[in-house]
Amino acid sequence: MVDPATAAPPDPALVQPPTVLLVDDEPSVLSALRRLFRTQGYRIEQATSGADALALMRNTPVDLVVSDMRMPGMDGAAFLSQVRVLYPGAVRILLTGYADITATIAAINQGAIHRYIAKPWDDNDLLLVVSDALHRRDLEQENVRLLALTQSQNQALVSLNQGLEARVAERTAALETSLADLAVAHAEVEAHFMLAVTVFSGLLELREGGMAGHARRVAELARRVAARLGLDENAQRDVQMAALLHDIGKIGFDDTMLRTPVSKYSADQLTAYQHHPVDGEAALLPLDKLRGVAAIVRQHHERWDGRGFPDGLRGPGILLGARILAAASDYDDLTSGTMAEHVYTSDKARAALRDGLYTHYDPQVVEALQAVLGEIEAEAKADVVVPVAELQPRMVLAADLLSPQGVILLPAGHVFQPPLIAKLRELSSRQSQPLQLRVLRRSLPAAGSRQHAPSGPGKAVMA
Repeated sequence: MVDPATAAPPDPALVQPPTVLLVDDEPSVLSALRRLFRTQGYRIEQATSGADALALMRNTPVDLVVSDMRMPGMDGAAFLSQVRVLYPGAVRILLTGYADITATIAAINQGAIHRYIAKPWDDNDLLLVVSDALHRRDLEQENVRLLALTQSQNQALVSLNQGLEARVAERTAALETSLADLAVAHAEVEAHFMLAVTVFSGLLELREGGMAGHARRVAELARRVAARLGLDENAQRDVQMAALLHDIGKIGFDDTMLRTPVSKYSADQLTAYQHHPVDGEAALLPLDKLRGVAAIVRQHHERWDGRGFPDGLRGPGILLGARILAAASDYDDLTSGTMAEHVYTSDKARAALRDGLYTHYDPQVVEALQAVLGEIEAEAKADVVVPVAELQPRMVLAADLLSPQGVILLPAGHVFQPPLIAKLRELSSRQSQPLQLRVLRRSLPAAGSRQHAPSGPGKAVMA
């Protein structure tokens, strides 16, 4: 019998395609989903009710479930809750409408769903979510296998005879390799998790028009302020994730409210707005990994003088991460025109933060934020704008490349290689205006470092 702890990964040629179960009481929806996923090579099963789906799963192993929320009898939340208990290894995804926010939160709490997708869905987004979910599941299973392998080798090392130095050295080398592989796999899982949070944050902002990119900008500011204040890497990551998700409680706001400056809200709108930190915390609490993030989200509208919301906390009683997020978010709101009726310049926004010392903001946080903003302005002068036709291998992207809707296409720090450069040139040739990118000056070839003009601050946006 082969020990699964020491078994090699399965041969990809022998691996069966993932099984995806589609659950919806509307045959037309099932048909549309089946056509969509069939192109991906998945094995498709379907059911028209939660009860039928559970009966099917008793005899058919299922890797991922996509369920509608509103179904007669057992709704999506109740069905996925039972799937969580009976088949915890199956990834759970919920299809829901924006009007189902309360039921969606219930599904998150009860069914520990991986993601929810708003109806009507975008085919590409849904395919990406399912592919990412299955990939993360594979990584988690590989982590378990690698951990079991490491534990097995540790036990073998303990039992080795002291005189067999050569074998000990050989096993030690194998162990170190396994640990390195495990560390790489774990880092990849963490990176994919952060990427998933970033993508989800961008999807939340698609309805907000001019707010596209707000969460990413605030996340970068907050992370750098946290680092400047000496927070450790875990605390910095919590602040960054909280910034990406701090407006998740606004998911139930209508489009008019999302596009109205806070200063113009009616009394009813202001009441709903002041409750969104609580709704945001509630959406995140079921995820143990995000408990600290949820607490920061709840407190990010508290004020230094105790006149904030929802709990009226004051001074050091407010989490430092929330104090950082409050200042960073308000700065971006001021410079993007979503807090007041007009857009503030960077200098005026920084002056407004100074005016809020000891009332709205923690003085040490504002001081650190002012320093970070100065660093960012200096860094922007070190970037150059390069037409896509002049891109060369090993150039480094200086700012996120965004779609017109604010969705990140390439992250800052990406190192360009020939295949992607060719695709970008082909794409640019179809645009009304040639695509230009911000790259780090230090990544330019020596002969070309003086051939491009400095860039201004901001993101590269694809037309």
